[in-house]
Amino acid sequence: MSTPTSEHAGVAHFRAEHARLGGTGRIAVLPDAVHTAALAAQALGCEVGAIANSLVFAAPGADGSPQPVLVLTSGAHRVDTAKVAASIGVPSLDRAPAAFVREHTGQVIGGVSPIAHPRPLRTYLDRWLARHDVVWAAAGHPAAVYSTTADELAQMTGATLIDVE
Repeated sequence: MSTPTSEHAGVAHFRAEHARLGGTGRIAVLPDAVHTAALAAQALGCEVGAIANSLVFAAPGADGSPQPVLVLTSGAHRVDTAKVAASIGVPSLDRAPAAFVREHTGQVIGGVSPIAHPRPLRTYLDRWLARHDVVWAAAGHPAAVYSTTADELAQMTGATLIDVE
């Protein structure tokens, strides 16, 4: 893991926002993009449950148009969309298409960070992540991650703690 001499624009944008928000973790760029929580955990030498996946869902808004919902979930969990929809008070949650994710986060699927989006997103945090002293999340690019804590994630994103399974 290293910091490249020529940083990807998504990582640079994340780095600036992370610093502005007072983030304390370090950013690491992995040699290859890691496309699953298991691969990220293996590359970082941590448990898969310590990987915070940033999943964007579309929930029906008051006018029926899809609204983004960001769920930061442990890599050890699959989000029960019906359970989460009920707990956050929306009729349904649908996996968002790539263009929707990019529009609302400015980032590509696999590299969506919990912060540094064009506008604040309604965000929820899997309670399970608090079981880990260090949590790793995407840093604006599929090969970039950063270390943080569940408490810092909640503080930086304004997330509400929920159970996702």
